[in-house]
Parts: sequence; structure tokens; C-alpha cells
Amino acid sequence: MATLISQNVKPKDRVHKSKRKSDDDPSLLDGEEKSEDILVPEEDIVSKKKRNKEHREENQILEIEQEREMKNLENFLFGSLYSPIEFGKSEEEEKRSEVDKSAATFFVDRSANSALSVYEEEAVFADEISGDEETKQRKPAWIDEEEEKTSINIAKVNRLRKLRKEEGESVISGSAYVSRLRAQHVKLNPGTEWAELDSQEKNYSSDDEDPGEGVDDILRTNEDLVVRSGAKLLPGILEYSRLVDANAEEPSNGPINSVQFHRNAQLLLAGGLDKRLRFFQIDGKRNTKIQSLFLEDCPIRKAAFLPDGSQVIVSGRRKFFYSFDLVKAKVDRIGPLTGREEKSLEVFEVSPDSKTIAFLGNEGYILLVSSKTKELIGTLKMNGTVRSVAFTHDGHKLLSSGGDGQIYHWDLRSMACFHKGVDEGCINGTSLCTSPTGNLFAAGSDSGIVNIYNREDFLGGKRKPLKTIENLTTKVDFMKFNHDAQILAICSSMKKNSLKFVHTPSFTVFSNWPPSNRTLQYPRCLDFSPHGGYMAMGNASGKVFLYKLHHYDHA
Repeated sequence: MATLISQNVKPKDRVHKSKRKSDDDPSLLDGEEKSEDILVPEEDIVSKKKRNKEHREENQILEIEQEREMKNLENFLFGSLYSPIEFGKSEEEEKRSEVDKSAATFFVDRSANSALSVYEEEAVFADEISGDEETKQRKPAWIDEEEEKTSINIAKVNRLRKLRKEEGESVISGSAYVSRLRAQHVKLNPGTEWAELDSQEKNYSSDDEDPGEGVDDILRTNEDLVVRSGAKLLPGILEYSRLVDANAEEPSNGPINSVQFHRNAQLLLAGGLDKRLRFFQIDGKRNTKIQSLFLEDCPIRKAAFLPDGSQVIVSGRRKFFYSFDLVKAKVDRIGPLTGREEKSLEVFEVSPDSKTIAFLGNEGYILLVSSKTKELIGTLKMNGTVRSVAFTHDGHKLLSSGGDGQIYHWDLRSMACFHKGVDEGCINGTSLCTSPTGNLFAAGSDSGIVNIYNREDFLGGKRKPLKTIENLTTKVDFMKFNHDAQILAICSSMKKNSLKFVHTPSFTVFSNWPPSNRTLQYPRCLDFSPHGGYMAMGNASGKVFLYKLHHYDHA
């Protein structure tokens, strides 16, 4: 026990003696012995102050850590709607990145008070945490002084009781009332940053240096800054994992006919025969539903984003189609097309440059509609019936196939067919798909055969396909290349689990797909995210399965 006692601690009798001397004789000039006795407690006082100061600093550090843990827990529970999606990070790194990106659960309104959040206490809390590192908010141009003088009884009105923080709370100030109303509005109406085409200009400030043009160029793109070495996908086994269903919050009541990712990789649309077009925020964990659009007179046969992300084109077995403006949240009904008598505009394709929409018409006609004016700008005519079309990667040419078993190549600038060739072994063509790289295209038939061609060789007269895929036995309804054309997905809606993934560099089918332990039901459509990290598949039971492909780091 003696070893645990500090050597600087004085005996009790000495401490009491020094205290009595100081009380009896307050003078400090009575001799050398008294000054020595007084000097020892002074050292103790200094060390005690130092210890108290260190203790307070430790408490402050502990409080900051607790606050960070609270924010970390909030972000983990509620997530961030607009956080970027990256793969390959541990859970701790993801939590730290979410905290660093200030994904707080309070809302800052810059149009009212300078630090107005969901509640005033949270705004004060946010300011204490941010300190000097937070960027200063703009001061309001005008403040209503009557807000502080006004009192609102939120317990008296039924529709205002949801604004209470505590059960017994009744009267609040006008400014607090405004703050809580804004927070309730934000809660009920989430933001639509995914629909903004032009990113807002940001003011960057730094004590060391100002960002140059090179930094601006980097911030304007979402491309990878570092390309992994050995990025080639290997054949044989596809590494993937099943995530929460993309439409788990609101499954469809009918078959899903269309799924597609927005170009920002976070937004997914799903449309089906229940006449509802739903939008989901894809993060792989919650997949929050953003919005639902009901079209009373149009069971959805196909829905697709324009590649520029500004609109959604929706069609059904009707003479008309719909255009949904994502920025203005406005729905327009277009059609019937002038001069045409088509009873159905249910099948269409959108050009990669977002300028043209190609609808399949009657008797081999292909109807070209301007995506800007929604008016008919031209028609193309095949010899047989037209059943599928596909644009090339630059949007200047169009491929079509149909009942005569031939593949047509059209030049959209001259509105003429410049090449026609027989699809080997095909009687009725049912689907076409071109690769984003521009050198490959795939043609499917009603017998389940898929031929993969090199487009330049095909135009040069070589009719032999690079590879013939014979893994499907029923009509090929849908095909899709991923962003780097290393995977080709082919599916048939007429048979269960009829979905195959083809490794295009080797032209072999992945042996571990479809999953053996879980049925896919009847697949009807699918899409890959812009950077390949996600794959969504809609089936006839109204579900959208979501998978993560481990080879790709980004969604």
C-alpha cells in the first residue's frame, strides 16, 4: 500500500501545522522557516490547478467523442439520402465518411434564420460542434421581428400536435413554430437533388491556395480518378451478393415491365402493369421510396429515362404515351402522333444522345419522335414486321429486326437503310442490343438463340457470328450489356429462371448464375447501374431483386 501513495503528499500533522501557522500569523515575512512551509502548499496548488485543467480538457474531449458517437449512430440508423455509393469499404470507414460528409438528421434553412434547423436546440448543438471549421451561412436579407413576439399554441390544434417535441408542450414562439413547420415540410417532401441537371456553383476558399481549373474539371465529372490494374472480369464464376429488394418498401401489385437506373446511379425507376411508376433511392440497405406516379389510363409496358436524366418516357398498349419531367415534376400526355393510326406505342428505344425516340409502328414502320418537341420527325420502313430496335453508341445509326429474319442498319441523318443482312439461323428476330463500346451487337430470336456479332465485320459482309449462345430455349425477350460490355444479360419471360449472364470476352456463360438456392420466378427486365456495381431485375411477381457485383467498386 505504501507504494501507491505519492511521495509528494505531506504528512497530515505537517499540513495542519502549516494551516495553523497561516491562520495565526498571516504575515509572510517572519522568517525563512515560514516561507518554506508556505512554499510547499503553493506547489500543491499549482499542481492541483494543472490537474484540474487536464481533467477539464479530458472531459471536453470525452464530450466531443460522445457527440460524434451520437451523430455516427444517427447516420447509421437513418442514413443519408444523397451520400455517394462506394464499395470496398469497411463499416467503420463508411461510418466515418458519412460523419465527415455532415450527413446530419437536421435540416438547415438558409432563407430564414442563419442557423435554423429542425429545432432551435439542434441548431445550437450544430453550431457548437462545427466551430470555426464550418462555413458561415449567409445572413438573411430580412427578419420578421414579430415572430419572436408571437406565441402559438400547438397543443390546441389537432394538426399541429405533431410539431410537439414533448407530450406536455403547448405554447411556442413564432420563430420556433416556423422552424418546425419547415422541418415537417422537409420530412414529408424530400429533396430532389438527383433531378438537377446543372450542379450549383460552389465557392471554395483555402488559406493555402485557390482551386484551379484542373480541380474544377475533376469535380465536374464522376469518373474514376484511379483505374484499377487488372480490371478485366474473369470468366467462370461471377462474384455477387443479394441485397435488399430495390422495391421492398412498396412492391408492385402486377408484373414489373421496366427497371432502369438514373445516370447518377442512385435513383431507380420501376414500372409495371399496376399503372404505377415508382422511384427508389438505391443504397443497398434501405432503398427508400422517393415518389410514386399513378397513370390511371395506362398500364405501363415500358418506362425509360432519357440518357441526360431530365425526363422519363412511359408507354403502354395505347395510342399515346407520357412524358414525366423530373425537374418540374410535371406529367404530359402526348399523342396520338399526327398522321399515324397506330393503336399501340408500347415498345420504344431512346437514343444515347437523348434527341430521338424510336417507336415500333405497324407494318414494319419505325416512328422517329423528337424528345424535345414530342413530334414525329420521320419514319423508316422495313420489309417485314418490326419487333425490336437498338441505337448505336453515338446515336447516329439504328438497328432493327423483325419477322423477315434480317438485321437492318439505318443512317438517321439521311433516313436511309445502308445495310441489310441475314441473322444466321433466325426466322423471327425478337430483340436487339448494342454494346456501349460500339463494336458488338447481339440479336435474339423466338427460338432462344442469341447471336453475338462484330458490327464492322457484319457490315463488311461477314455474316458468321462471333458466338452463338444456346442456353435459352424460349423466346428471347430482353438483352442488356453492362457499361464496359464485359457482361451480356439475356432473359426470357416465358420460363422460370430463364436469365443468363454471358462473359463477352470469352463468350462463355457464368456457371453460378442463376442462383441455385433462390428462384428468380419469371424475369421480365433488368438493368445495370452506370458503373456496374448494381444489377436490378424485375419479375412477374412484382418484385425488383437487387444484386451487388463485387468486381466493380462503384455503382
